[in-house]
Amino acid sequence: MGLLERARKQWFLVAIVLAITSAKLQPSVGMHGGPLRPEITITYVAVSTIFLNSGLSLKTEELTSALMHVKLHMFVQIFTLGFFPMAVWFFLKLLALTSINPWLLKGLQTVGCMPPPVSSAVILTKAVGGNEAAAIFNSAFGSFLGIVITPLLLLLFLGSSSSVPFTSIFSQLFMTVVVPLIVGQILRKYIKDWLERKKPPFGVISSCVLLMIIYSTFCDTFSNPKIDLETFSLIIIVFIIFFLQLSFMLLTFIISTRKKSGFTAADTVAIMFCSTHKSLTLGIPLLKIVFAGYEHLSLISVPLLIYHPTQILLGGLLVGTVKNWMITRQKALKLTRQTKILV
Repeated sequence: MGLLERARKQWFLVAIVLAITSAKLQPSVGMHGGPLRPEITITYVAVSTIFLNSGLSLKTEELTSALMHVKLHMFVQIFTLGFFPMAVWFFLKLLALTSINPWLLKGLQTVGCMPPPVSSAVILTKAVGGNEAAAIFNSAFGSFLGIVITPLLLLLFLGSSSSVPFTSIFSQLFMTVVVPLIVGQILRKYIKDWLERKKPPFGVISSCVLLMIIYSTFCDTFSNPKIDLETFSLIIIVFIIFFLQLSFMLLTFIISTRKKSGFTAADTVAIMFCSTHKSLTLGIPLLKIVFAGYEHLSLISVPLLIYHPTQILLGGLLVGTVKNWMITRQKALKLTRQTKILV
């Protein structure tokens, strides 16, 4: 079983590389407006599939229990929409002393203000075997919350304001997140015995959807003229983004694994991904609305365009490591409890 598991992980990493390579060679196929029509297949079909899949695989009592985990939800939302943008603001004060393009630095600030995505954090949490129910709630709730809070944060940190079409964005989130999840839960009630008997490969389905998202995202990235910057600036921004992601993931890991935190290993997995991922799907439309008419909108958008594929790629690469840690942690906790009972 160990060899099979390692082979499966290697296959997924190879598939990620192939997806990115294919996107680089022919980005026009999966780019926005291309033959695959990602504006429909990814934005609606893929995201809806993720939450229908989650609705079918999640036990109703687990989802209900997750809703009551208020401490976890508060941690994720405060970190994502509070600590994250504030920490980036302080960090950019230091970077402002360098020769990095100031509009790219403003773009990094917009990344910090963005809400969590509705899909990637859920998929990665599920792939690791973490608290998927908590990831679903925080991704969905954070996205709804971000529609209101993100424009306010952009106004606070960058001084831009505009009217945001709350109704249309709310309705899209409702149709692609809430409805599929409810439908999945309703279907589960009627086919529960069949699901437990056949055990459909929900994890494989999620991994395939993630590969679709990776491919489409990199197609957009490679085909986007906004990425046409001098090599030095681009390398610096990529390095900063990797540094920010790894630093915040490590920080959430350290905080959530403290003995007094009250979080389980499965909770930590959900916290790491939900607290550090940022939404491109909501982010780009919000930037276009809030910064409508800005001459440097393209430069401001670059960091978010880089951050999104980076978080998916980095998350995919860390799945195996985080999963091994979680299993080891759970086994150690189980052994400790058994020892206490014997004593």
